Amino acid sequence: MSTVRCVDLCRTFVQGEQTIKALDHVDLEIDRREFVCLSGPSGSGKTTLLNAIGGLDKPTSGEVWVAGKRIDNLNKGELADLRLHHIGFVFQAYNLIPVLTALENVEFVMQVQGVPAEQRRLASLSILQEVGLRGMEERRPAQLSGGQQQRVAVARAIVSHPAMILADEPTANLDSTSAERLMDLFAALNRHHDTTFIVSTHDPRVMAYARRLIRLVDGRIEKDEFR
Repeated sequence: MSTVRCVDLCRTFVQGEQTIKALDHVDLEIDRREFVCLSGPSGSGKTTLLNAIGGLDKPTSGEVWVAGKRIDNLNKGELADLRLHHIGFVFQAYNLIPVLTALENVEFVMQVQGVPAEQRRLASLSILQEVGLRGMEERRPAQLSGGQQQRVAVARAIVSHPAMILADEPTANLDSTSAERLMDLFAALNRHHDTTFIVSTHDPRVMAYARRLIRLVDGRIEKDEFR
């Protein structure tokens, strides 16, 4: 069964008298364990497609299926539940909570899920070590570098072992070394945790890690190639 299936997906935005087709009849299937990069110029529809897959934006028409369940017609509560239990998000703006430590930021999702305190603490400590942040658990975001904050965001996204990680321009604010370390981490998690990764990017460094590259232009899939 495919992890993601988009059927005749369209998303239009109205700006004044102009109608913009952000997604223009997109058909797409992504299987479990794939590592996919969505590429293309600014305004090509990468982020819009990622948001539709993650239930952050409703399509104008068409269908979105995640893990065998149609999600484009779910209500806000159902979508929130889907994201909480099945999808991890990594944004270019790290979206960490400033007053919480790295450990508390990672624990946060599991706390909302109702995971017992000791269980979520042990899981968070383990995943912070896995992403290379051992010894930094009690630091707040302002005490961490950009690369370290992004790793906390990744740890938070993966700690509850979601079936899928969606990452929107995850290297945009990182230097070359931090970007390479982050992508090495993504690749390792994809191999060892069987997590599906869908990453939107225009960064050639990121595309080099993809086993499947989907290029969008003007809201349409121009190229879909496996490597």
